Amino acid sequence: MLDIVLFQPEIPHNTGAVGRTCVAVGAKLWLVRPLGFQLDDRRVKRAGLDYWPHLQYEIVDDWQALTERLPVERMWFFTKTASAVYTDAPIEESAVYVFGTETSGLPTSLLQTHADHAVRIPIREEARSLNLSVSVGIAAFDYVRRFHRE
Repeated sequence: MLDIVLFQPEIPHNTGAVGRTCVAVGAKLWLVRPLGFQLDDRRVKRAGLDYWPHLQYEIVDDWQALTERLPVERMWFFTKTASAVYTDAPIEESAVYVFGTETSGLPTSLLQTHADHAVRIPIREEARSLNLSVSVGIAAFDYVRRFHRE
């Protein structure tokens, strides 16, 4: 099973779109507080369309609460600063993909602690970053390609 973690997401329609992607691939969505919006925000629901009733998700108060629920050794931290490309990482089927905030990504302390599990999606230098929901989509569908071919 794939777990998708959004660490302190700020933009409601990104979270809605990520929720929709999670339903499409059968992943569980984890949201780490603080959130930059309320989950009943119409922008979250609009981006997620009518998928929210089908979404498995949990909200946790902080990073520690998340690590009490999910094993850190299964986590892969997506960041543009990583040297390893996600497609080359030895990701196993029971994976947790962690994504940071839209404006600042994951905290440096977290990336330093887990540098051996930091991965990036390769993009051209001209692009500063990818949209959060696009990044989750790329990673999630690659996961499906790796482990759930039909």
